[in-house]
Amino acid sequence: MIFILSALIVILDQITKFWAINTLKDAEAIVVIPNFFRLVYVENFGAAFGILQNKRWIFIIISIIVILVIVIFLLKNYNKLNIFLKIALAMLLGGAIGNFIDRVRLGYVVDFLSFRLFNVYEFPVFNVADIFLVISTFLILVLILFNKYEI
Repeated sequence: MIFILSALIVILDQITKFWAINTLKDAEAIVVIPNFFRLVYVENFGAAFGILQNKRWIFIIISIIVILVIVIFLLKNYNKLNIFLKIALAMLLGGAIGNFIDRVRLGYVVDFLSFRLFNVYEFPVFNVADIFLVISTFLILVLILFNKYEI
């Protein structure tokens, strides 16, 4: 069941990126909420916040390691983990695979969600996989901090 959640996240991520490529690439940004949220096509050759630009092979190798570690950890410890950690790891796995597919297939990650905060700060453009990566990382940290990751 947990691997199905990961697969659904990958599918959602890839469908939205396919839409972004076909709709937003070489087009004007779509303003959804003025001065707050817009859809804009970005090819991200780096990591979060644009760091480590053009280090594709480093990201591919790290992604393979992370994906394998998560899968092995889940398979070895599945019966000991509580449902919240299982879900968090499934989200982390889905997000990692979603961005991994882009890096292997395209050489970059497709980002398209752009938020501004009160017209003062513009967050880095991100995608659906990134949403699951951030939420899962936060959830895993909270579970570990409060020692609530086992049954």
